[in-house]
Amino acid sequence: MTTPPRVGSLPYLNSEPFFACFEGAELIPMMPSALGAVMLRGELDAGLLSLADALALGDAVDLLPFGIATAGATGSVHVWSHHPLDTLHGATIGVTGETSTSVRILRLLLERRHGVKDVRWPRSTTERTATSTTASAVRTPRDRPFRAALPHVAVFPGRRDTVRVPIETSLPKPPVAERVPKVEVVHGDIREDDYHWLRKRDDPEVTAYLRAENAYTDAVMEPTVKLQETLYREILARIKEDDSTVPFRRDGYLYYTRTEKGKQYPIHCRKAGTPEAPEAVTLDLNQLAEGHEFLALGAYAVSDDGRRLAYSLDFTGARDYTLYVKDLVTGEVLADRIDKVSTLAWSADGDTLFYVLEDHAKRPYRLYRHRLGDPTDDLLYEETDELFRLGIWRSRSRRFLFSMSRSFTSAEVRYLPADEPSGTWTMIAPREKDHEYDVDHAGDVFYIRTNGDGLRNFRLVIAPVSDPGRRSWRELIPHREHVMLEDVDVFAHHHVVHEREDGLIRLRVTETATGGFHHVAFPEPTYDVAPEPNAEFVTPVYRFRYQSLITPPSVFDYDTARRTLTLLKRTEVLGGYDPAHYRSERLYATADDGTRVPISLVARADTPRDGTSPMLLVGYGAYGIAYPASFSSNRLSLLDRGVTVAIAHIRGGGELGKRWHDAGRLHHKPRTFTDFIAATEELIARGHTSAERLVIEGGSAGGLLIGAVLNLRPDLYHAAELRVPFVDVINTMLDESLPLTVGEFEEWGNPKEPAFYETMKRYCPYTNLGPRAYPTILIRTSLNDSQVMYWEPAKYVAKLRTVKTDDRALLFKIDMDSGHGGPSGRYDALHEAAFDYAWILTQVGRGRPAGDEPSPALTPAART
Repeated sequence: MTTPPRVGSLPYLNSEPFFACFEGAELIPMMPSALGAVMLRGELDAGLLSLADALALGDAVDLLPFGIATAGATGSVHVWSHHPLDTLHGATIGVTGETSTSVRILRLLLERRHGVKDVRWPRSTTERTATSTTASAVRTPRDRPFRAALPHVAVFPGRRDTVRVPIETSLPKPPVAERVPKVEVVHGDIREDDYHWLRKRDDPEVTAYLRAENAYTDAVMEPTVKLQETLYREILARIKEDDSTVPFRRDGYLYYTRTEKGKQYPIHCRKAGTPEAPEAVTLDLNQLAEGHEFLALGAYAVSDDGRRLAYSLDFTGARDYTLYVKDLVTGEVLADRIDKVSTLAWSADGDTLFYVLEDHAKRPYRLYRHRLGDPTDDLLYEETDELFRLGIWRSRSRRFLFSMSRSFTSAEVRYLPADEPSGTWTMIAPREKDHEYDVDHAGDVFYIRTNGDGLRNFRLVIAPVSDPGRRSWRELIPHREHVMLEDVDVFAHHHVVHEREDGLIRLRVTETATGGFHHVAFPEPTYDVAPEPNAEFVTPVYRFRYQSLITPPSVFDYDTARRTLTLLKRTEVLGGYDPAHYRSERLYATADDGTRVPISLVARADTPRDGTSPMLLVGYGAYGIAYPASFSSNRLSLLDRGVTVAIAHIRGGGELGKRWHDAGRLHHKPRTFTDFIAATEELIARGHTSAERLVIEGGSAGGLLIGAVLNLRPDLYHAAELRVPFVDVINTMLDESLPLTVGEFEEWGNPKEPAFYETMKRYCPYTNLGPRAYPTILIRTSLNDSQVMYWEPAKYVAKLRTVKTDDRALLFKIDMDSGHGGPSGRYDALHEAAFDYAWILTQVGRGRPAGDEPSPALTPAART
């Protein structure tokens, strides 16, 4: 035989079944047949085996036909089915013909391609001559609230005898959640929620359902385990496991964190005076994590005398932080312990702590004063407006404590001299509608970043400490319509402003004495800049972190007087990473109202732009948060396999200032979704990818984005990943007992008002699920998430399974031990990344190293 044709040449048209005949190596397409099979004819030699293997394991695995028939020198075996082979889980198929040599091919196809664990051939004559079949149900942990239904597969008699072949596999049918309608009427609109019962976290049936979803996802992903292991090893091999941060100086100590190979968490350390001094461990999170599945460090504050450390820990993932105090000289953890603490700050005496407590909905609302060793704390202030959250911090100058009540649109700040812990707090300016401001201190003035009077992008003013009210404000930097004044760092002799223009940050450095200023600009088309710890108040040096899509995180010291940059550390990417092998770009899409939407993009330099390249497109678009164009060594596992990664900087985010945020919130929220669609269409039009090769991803409010887009234009995307997605918008925003709900009325609106209800009804992903074909979908959540409750994606998945018209895989993975941010340990997080990348790469046909074959459920057929 001559070399067999590549599987990509098969006439597999839009997932329709077909019949083809192979005479030797010649491909003879035939008319479509209801049975849907491929017949291989010829001698059972190496060429035919190669062709059979190509059909099962070739590059275009989504073109695999519905049935396989093979032929050998001593006879033939035909496998018939009315269904794709990936639906034959636990069912029966019919096999006709002699089963000698051809069994080897059948086993190859079923075991290597379809994840079948065992093929058992009946021995009795009666069993071999049976001509009827039924599908045996997969057993489930309980009868309700889900069921598993399996297809019935016909058996066709052949020229000789018919063999009934039960196929046993670990891959079950997806769980089906029980429908328990809950009906309510909102503004005259009858709403029926069939899956409200999934909110009952402590119900054993809910737990069983979530575990069944995990089992189904693991079973579908089982054929990618080797790929996951490969990706994990790749990702880990790029990381310097024994590493440390750049030390920063505070009160005569050098503070830093370091990691040790094999340990999940960082170790917090300090040295007295010089880098050569002995190391003192202030907090070893690995020791604190022993016996816990999760650990997160919240506050970390050292008293002015360097003797005591106040810190807070969460062991659940639900942001339930407990305050502890440690004596750094003796190593003793003091008896002072307070639950539900959000923020804290020391007074100057080192004996008094101020902290903010959370209410039942996790809203920080009460400010307390705590004297070490005193069991009775003083309540200083209670924020009664549920739109506002309370916080406390200390100025870099150490002279003042600040307490702020803040909503999404307004702020109110009080201050107290840090050396007067029993003193009286003084208000700077009372809260006003649509006026946000924050405060820092230097010399005899407060520096105030403010956006009052409709000046949305903020300006910088100063006010005397003796009289800081609005009548005393004097402008230093005016408001500019196209420049967002994003942050201000104040020092004894200068201040540094983070300005964002056209989506990109630059640093504006101003000398206090003269008022003269200059800018620090950056060369790449898309990048990210953020401050590093700058604990010293009297210093000419400003420390910041720079990175881009191709430049690893780099810590610089900028001498504001000499105007010189010193690179202190660039994160090592082991394995010979060369940024010259990659390209980053900034381009624009045009939204339907003519607005230009920025897109950041990174790819290998040799990645084609002819529509053949796969792409991962991500977005967020909420809360005025700019999606950072940051570096990821993990991401190289996608880029090096030819996957382009793009970020759509859509409205609702903060890339182009406060008005960019305003244009994608409240009644304007749908613009966020249409911007993302416009970015998609632009990337396809430019040849960066195609709809058949495009995967999209978003988390939290970005999960809302993806869910809404999938309802609007599912045809544009091949696959989608939603992480901890906010998809049940109306039901969540109607429930004021949940964390974040009331405070976020200013972001999403209050659905108890008819106008906002109608706006949300247009885009809420859960509400708008309907009878349409959706892409392949992976959804992740965490049981202890207190920001987006686990039941939102659980309900979404349960409903989507019942309404979607396609047979593409819908996977739901629940972390039963963590919260909104996923696993807390660094190695656990890498395993999660490897899982996600294996899923993405399988979707776009770039994830199959030798011996690792994707499950048919993971490789949907070409889209119509």
